[in-house]
Amino acid sequence: MSELDLKSAAEAVTKLNLAWESQKATMDELSAEVKKVGAERPETQAKFEKIEADLIKAQKTAEDAVLAVKRSQRVVTDEKGNEINLDAKADQWAGVVGKETGFSEKSFGAEGMTAYKESFLKLAKKSFNTDFLTDAERKALSVGTDSAGGYFVYPDLSGRIVQKIYETSPVRAYASVQMISTDALEGYYDNDEAGFGWVSELEARTETTTPAVGKWRIPVHEMYAMPKASQKVLDDAVTDLEAWLDGKIADKFSRAENAGFVSGDGSGKPRGFLTYADGTDLTNSVARVKTGVNGAFAAAPNGGDVLISALYGLKAVYRSGATWFMNTATQSTVRKLKDTDGAYIWSPSIAAGQPATLIGYSVATFEDMPDIANGALSIAVGDLRQAYQVVDRMGIRMLRDPYTSKGSVLFYATKRTGGDMINGEAIKLIDFSA
Repeated sequence: MSELDLKSAAEAVTKLNLAWESQKATMDELSAEVKKVGAERPETQAKFEKIEADLIKAQKTAEDAVLAVKRSQRVVTDEKGNEINLDAKADQWAGVVGKETGFSEKSFGAEGMTAYKESFLKLAKKSFNTDFLTDAERKALSVGTDSAGGYFVYPDLSGRIVQKIYETSPVRAYASVQMISTDALEGYYDNDEAGFGWVSELEARTETTTPAVGKWRIPVHEMYAMPKASQKVLDDAVTDLEAWLDGKIADKFSRAENAGFVSGDGSGKPRGFLTYADGTDLTNSVARVKTGVNGAFAAAPNGGDVLISALYGLKAVYRSGATWFMNTATQSTVRKLKDTDGAYIWSPSIAAGQPATLIGYSVATFEDMPDIANGALSIAVGDLRQAYQVVDRMGIRMLRDPYTSKGSVLFYATKRTGGDMINGEAIKLIDFSA
């Protein structure tokens, strides 16, 4: 803050304190008048209103001074009250994208990020090349440009896109999600348990079996969105380019990855948990429980038995965190099922923010699950956080294309995401077949 700003802030604080003391005294005066004559005197009320106006003005100046100090320190407060250091945030982003773009600078702070954002939006809105940009704007863009001519989306826009993907991708809410900076995530699982034996104090000990340890690897795959806007709309600034982009891109990405996490074949995309064969091998199969009827539940009163068998077929450690997964059409059928006492096994939500339950366990809507049909795997139950791993490669890239569709501009955005099952024991599938 400048010396003049500091002086104004100090004066505002002084005025604020004086106004508050005056207002308290005036409120006491008004209260005394009411007790004495039964009403407030007009002149005293006018005095109170003038003090109130002065207090509000002083308060505004004081608050502006506080914000100015925070901005000068490059620290802001988000909607949850958490402080964010903008210089550190910008430097972290530059470090991540610098690994791929070759950008290297000793310090990249909030001012550099502001310049990058302004240049990025100008580039996206007006032209494909950078000829019209100033030298300073071209330099600002150098941090996020890749060899293909595209640019990394700046953190604020990227964060909003990712947040919307998380909000609209139900699988992410239940699966395990990991952000990486390489092309794959690797981990280990136990295929067996360690052997043991009982032994007396002096008895000889023999070697016990050692659990087999396996390794899994989940690569990331590139997905893209290519929303289109007319050049006229962009030139006339009729639309909020940032809001339009993050909405369109997030919608496409979330729909594409949801389908992949559920039923993707793993070829250039995530592998879905419905694609595994029936079996008990935790790494290569997922156990299925058949309804006993092709394309339907068994006749009443035994229709819900298959659900009970699947749920209690899970080990206790997985059942404790279990959720039912099915689409809306399947839920409509399940809601009609009753137990042997004639009571419905489905219970609707009893309070805002709480899900419906089936046999006492939460129900989640996965619209990418198939409808009930002959041989369809229409219902899953289990702890998806232990069963399925989602992997995200940091960074969303954007390429502006004004040539393919004349009169319009295509915004080609790419993101790298992967997903695969890591523990088939933690989930079971309902197979609608005899």
